[in-house]
Amino acid sequence: MVKKKDKHIYRCNACGAQAPKWMGQCPECGTWDSLTEEKLVAGTPGKAGAGKTAIAAKPVPIDSVDVTESQRLRTEITEFDRVLGGGIVDGSLILIGGDPGIGKSTLMLQVLATLSKAGKRCLYVSGEESVRQISMRGKRLESANPSLYVVSETDLDSILAMAEKETYDAMVIDSIQTVFHPE
Repeated sequence: MVKKKDKHIYRCNACGAQAPKWMGQCPECGTWDSLTEEKLVAGTPGKAGAGKTAIAAKPVPIDSVDVTESQRLRTEITEFDRVLGGGIVDGSLILIGGDPGIGKSTLMLQVLATLSKAGKRCLYVSGEESVRQISMRGKRLESANPSLYVVSETDLDSILAMAEKETYDAMVIDSIQTVFHPE
């Protein structure tokens, strides 16, 4: 039987932020050499959450968290940036919701297109549309760019592998309810 490789994350000793790989500087608080490796603990078989991994989070006093403004990715879509307080905070996760057909997919493709035209490497993952459909919308929106990648995928492990293999500045998963974990 093949033993699964242990998974690790890196946690900042100063602010508690997590990163998937070691970096010399914490992306949240900017402290140098503060990331330490932590092993992810596998869930106990037969119990709720079996097979999932957990990280023992360490509570920190709220007044000890460095809240200096992080660099934001500006999309140049004025209202989108305004709603996000001036742009996308590096490392953030944003959930966009709304009625079917209201334009969420189009908006997010426009956001990635704008970022990619500014030199950012972006990935658009679709669980509902083919790469061809996304590309057709991209051409209509004049968003074709060599820094904007598209893929049709619903397997969480495959999506995570793509994100770990390549470095992307921004990624959209459309739509999150179509994504599944194979276990």
